[in-house]
Amino acid sequence: MIRPLLWLIGGVVLGGIIHIIVILTLPALAEQSVWSRVASLDADNRMVILPAIAAGEPNPLGLDPELAYGLCRIDLANGPAYISGVLPDAFWSVALFDPSGIVTYSTTNRDGIGQTLELGIFNAAQTRLLAQQQLDIAEGLLVVESASDKLLVLVRLAPPHQAMRARFEQQLSAVSCGTRG
Repeated sequence: MIRPLLWLIGGVVLGGIIHIIVILTLPALAEQSVWSRVASLDADNRMVILPAIAAGEPNPLGLDPELAYGLCRIDLANGPAYISGVLPDAFWSVALFDPSGIVTYSTTNRDGIGQTLELGIFNAAQTRLLAQQQLDIAEGLLVVESASDKLLVLVRLAPPHQAMRARFEQQLSAVSCGTRG
């Protein structure tokens, strides 16, 4: 009686382990990841404004239709990346995503930054050069270290009213984003 019970418990535990492994590896095997979807955009080292989502239209990136989005793709293997600009006096946020879709850094204007966005993104080697004062950076630059060289920078703006959306998107398009070797 005990032997079949042990086989049953062993089967359940092994099945649970296999199930967990499959669930955790499926996102890495996906052909249509966010990274591959934005690859068609010309967002290398420049801010691209994503089109507004209208009700009833396809929304493959799962965007909130109330927000304005700017996207920039950077590769720190080409040098440190800098994001610089003045954003509207309304809620905004910035997030850095690695190719697997994990947010490596995020901040908002409610963190005491105000309207001015000055962000420097460095990999580990560049951070060491920065610590040794071999890289010059502007005073007041928010320094972020990334474990991944390839990143997506996503800036979200929340216009208080849809009539202000075009002005917000214009300010967002003026944000500079990219690497400097």
